[in-house]
Amino acid sequence: MIKTEMNTVVTLCQLHTDLSEQDIQKIQEVVQNLQLIADLNQANVFVDCQTREKKHAIVVAEAAPATANSVYKNPVVGKFAYETFEPAVFYAFRTGKPLFLNHALTQEGKKVEQSVVPIVGIHNRVIGTLIMEKDNSFKLQNQTKLKALTEANETLSELLLGMTENRPFIPEVMEEALFIIDEDLRIQYSNPAAMNLVLEMCSEECKNGKLFTSYFPNLAEMCRLPDELVIQEIIIKNKVFQMKKIALVQHEKNSGSFIIFRDLTELREKERELTVKTVAIREIHHRVKNNLQTVASLLRLQMRRGVPEESKFHFIKSLNRIVSIASVYEIILSNSENQDDVELVSLIEKIGNMLVFNEDHEGKLISIDYSGPKILIKSNLAVSVALVINELIQNCVKHAFAEMTEGQIDVVIQEKASSVRVLVKDNGIGYTPSMKPSLGLDIVKMMIEHDLSGHFSIEGTSDGTEVTVEFPFARED
Repeated sequence: MIKTEMNTVVTLCQLHTDLSEQDIQKIQEVVQNLQLIADLNQANVFVDCQTREKKHAIVVAEAAPATANSVYKNPVVGKFAYETFEPAVFYAFRTGKPLFLNHALTQEGKKVEQSVVPIVGIHNRVIGTLIMEKDNSFKLQNQTKLKALTEANETLSELLLGMTENRPFIPEVMEEALFIIDEDLRIQYSNPAAMNLVLEMCSEECKNGKLFTSYFPNLAEMCRLPDELVIQEIIIKNKVFQMKKIALVQHEKNSGSFIIFRDLTELREKERELTVKTVAIREIHHRVKNNLQTVASLLRLQMRRGVPEESKFHFIKSLNRIVSIASVYEIILSNSENQDDVELVSLIEKIGNMLVFNEDHEGKLISIDYSGPKILIKSNLAVSVALVINELIQNCVKHAFAEMTEGQIDVVIQEKASSVRVLVKDNGIGYTPSMKPSLGLDIVKMMIEHDLSGHFSIEGTSDGTEVTVEFPFARED
């Protein structure tokens, strides 16, 4: 047995609700009899009050029966109740009308039989709800099993109509609004979510026997379609719904339809926000690419106007680094499906071709080949990889083929279990540890270790030089 103290009721009401002192006193009068009601009905009893924002309710008092097992293991006083899980409670708040023997789920996920009665204060305002919940799991476990039916939609019909129970359980705990209408479009059943939908959209109570189209006149044509399944997206009072009409077939005869409303408003709003953000990100990528190309053009212009011979090499290296970064954004903008992923082989090929085929190598014939699986990496990683690859290939072109007339560069991408490995190999003069370190290799080492959290090695082979770059990578499924 759980007993709620009166000062707890007052504290919760003052903290979370807009109830007046007279209203709180009325709530206290109901709470005084809560334990007696629980014992008499062998059920858990609660008092819920709406919060100031009217979006939620809060449990201000509870009592567990001394005459039966409680359906709750833990106290719930002070916890919030949400409309998604307590549609009957919010229906009572809105209409001031009770609902009896409604099927529901407790906050602990247990099936119960629920009755809700509004508590009316001064000025006939609903100030709270008295809720009784009784365990009906034993009753449900001992019900006669549903006889197998030949038609799948007939099985669905009988399940939803609750042929094995006095009242259907599944529709009453659905988040979607469900109406069952007959062949004349008159409502035969509406779950609590459907009642709340009609109340919100039409400002009136949903009544059985009334024409469905009197609440939703724009849906008359859809309701009369002969198709077994019709799905449409509709807008009602600036809210977006997916509406499904499912023909109700019993014994090979059409006897009405299920009408199901699913609220897509929040989903569509988030899709719109995502579209706006995607366009904004694409515009940012476009501007970054243009700015980088502008800087590259300024460097080229300066080189054409003339620079000291000893500075020309440094201008070219800086120009190549800028163009390599711009290549990342060019590939992103060419990919209409993803606004932040770069295909690794395409990026490396773009940079390698620029360095090998677009420049004069003092009469040397240099070739470059690429191989590896398709791997998508994020743009922030791609910028670092682009700079690393630029330095490595540029290093091959500049130093590997001294006193040679031909040269071959191979770039191999390998995907491992949790990393990516890039091999840059050449058949040049070969690397020895005694060679003087260059700024380019210092840049490579720094970016791999700090930006890519990977490691880097360079060694001479019998055929030339092989550089290995490896960094962590997890493919997104």
